[in-house]
Amino acid sequence: MIARLRGRVAGRAGAALVVDVSGVGYLVHATPSVPRLGDGEITVEVHTIVREDALQLYGFATAEEREVFELLLGVNGVGPKVALAIVSGSTPAELRRAIARDDVKRFQAIPGVGLKTAQRVVLELKEKLTLVDAVADDGAGLTARDALVELGWSLVDAERALADVDASLPVEEQVRSALRQAA
Repeated sequence: MIARLRGRVAGRAGAALVVDVSGVGYLVHATPSVPRLGDGEITVEVHTIVREDALQLYGFATAEEREVFELLLGVNGVGPKVALAIVSGSTPAELRRAIARDDVKRFQAIPGVGLKTAQRVVLELKEKLTLVDAVADDGAGLTARDALVELGWSLVDAERALADVDASLPVEEQVRSALRQAA
């Protein structure tokens, strides 16, 4: 599997880029954030899909974008084009907040995503994202979500409460704000 490419942008074809890596041009279907990396040497995080008749590369500016794309591929009814459209429309943090808030309409606004698909995205990813986040927390420090869970909140309720809280605040302030909202 190809997981990352480093090279120069050799051309563009719509939303796709041709990334020249040591003389080999790779066609990469990319999010809008990838072209913002520049026209010089760039590093693109890649998800590779191998099919019977094709090898397709999907490119992202960050590993976090790629992770959300891969989670979306696990949702029934979401293929790579729809997953790329979803990731292209928002940052991973915005998508996580929309899922925590059950914001089905945000996903419905994306071309190719109907009501049922949007509902499945929110329902299926709500549990997966909180589990991924819990595993990613390596114990380096208590997060506001962890503090709320210690107070008896479910992961989903904690995520939902913190979706509207400024993440740059100290953990104690985030928890206070979430508790005030719940009261």
